[in-house]
Amino acid sequence: QVQLLESGGGSVQAGGSLRLSCVASGNMHNLNCMGWVRQAPGKEREGVAAIYTDDIDSGRTYVTASVKGRFTISLDNAENTLYLQMNSLKPEDTAMYYCAIDHTCIYGAIPAGLDAFGQGTLVTVSS
Repeated sequence: QVQLLESGGGSVQAGGSLRLSCVASGNMHNLNCMGWVRQAPGKEREGVAAIYTDDIDSGRTYVTASVKGRFTISLDNAENTLYLQMNSLKPEDTAMYYCAIDHTCIYGAIPAGLDAFGQGTLVTVSS
């Protein structure tokens, strides 16, 4: 069983930056789709970014259109830590951000957290 612990959330003004971290512990064997999802108050959960580590898409990343050019996802395999660098933040980025892992997913898909889902870290962006 994999456990996830997110950190790095906070309150920033529009245009600011934050870096979220997600430390994974447990058996990570064969877990090849890792990413971030977010949920704003009163809204549906939204996929943000993913990184793939299977043989076909190893190292490839994907970000959703609403954050493209502003957010970057990365993975430190040695530390079992997933990152989300968020720049040029906007008020509409305000949400709880969750780390999610699936065994596998196709390129362009954001993991649903079927194998692991974190407790979340809150990001608040003021105008």
